[in-house]
Amino acid sequence: MLRVILFLATNLAVILVASITLSLLGVGSYHAQGGGLNLASLMVFCLVFGMAGSVVSLLLSKWMAKKSMNVQIIDQPQNAGEQWLLSTVKELADKAGIGMPEVGIFASAAPNAFATGWNRNNALVAVSTGLLQRMDKEQVKAVLGHEIGHVANGDMVTLALIQGVVNAFVMFFARIIGNIVDNAMRGNNSENSGPGIGFYVATFVAEIILGFLASMIVAWFSRRREFRADQAGAELVSPAAMVSALAALQQTYDQPSELNGELVAFGIGGEGKMSALFASHPPLEVRINALRQRYSR
Repeated sequence: MLRVILFLATNLAVILVASITLSLLGVGSYHAQGGGLNLASLMVFCLVFGMAGSVVSLLLSKWMAKKSMNVQIIDQPQNAGEQWLLSTVKELADKAGIGMPEVGIFASAAPNAFATGWNRNNALVAVSTGLLQRMDKEQVKAVLGHEIGHVANGDMVTLALIQGVVNAFVMFFARIIGNIVDNAMRGNNSENSGPGIGFYVATFVAEIILGFLASMIVAWFSRRREFRADQAGAELVSPAAMVSALAALQQTYDQPSELNGELVAFGIGGEGKMSALFASHPPLEVRINALRQRYSR
């Protein structure tokens, strides 16, 4: 229920920000007389709405992650494990040249971790209880180095910008398709003011199809950034530790258990050529081989 509320709140914020921005830019309707489209207004409309969704999501990412994942932030370490976690993140952040991120733990039996935040000097790094239980300290340190690498590389910002641009183009071309279909359906009545039902139906269908195809572009970039983050983990800690951490994760995934569903949900697993095109993470075996090839020279 909480995630639904957060989703609705985020979308309301997007609509509000986009509406205010369009109003300030003086952009009105993108529908022109005679059943046509004002392409300049349409492009501005799509860019504003496309980027607004990504920017608002990025700005709210830390807060959303804390709430949706029930992340417990470590303000004052309660035990030696939490103290080690804070000290290790501080060491890696200093080595990567970024500000100290917030550090948190979330309850999950699967070994997982993530980093988020709009600012490389004000990020959040969180690890699951399963990660701390299933990996040794050197492996956990490598995973933390991987997440610090995401922050140092500015991956969250870059991915948000790419997603925003992709969203804008999907909206733009979907509305052009919708307008073409609408005019074809209305024939000689296409000069009537305002779009018909054909425009909205065709646009809706086109957005689904184009969005499905465009998500492959975003997924491709996401997979590229995982390789860079693996490299960061190897350089901040050691190649052996990063390979060991990925191998431990692969071993967990290869063992049939209730954890597999969680790992797939985090984009770690998945089988088949089609699923590979939409996966946010490359196969673990490919990531391990890439590290071994790079650091065996």
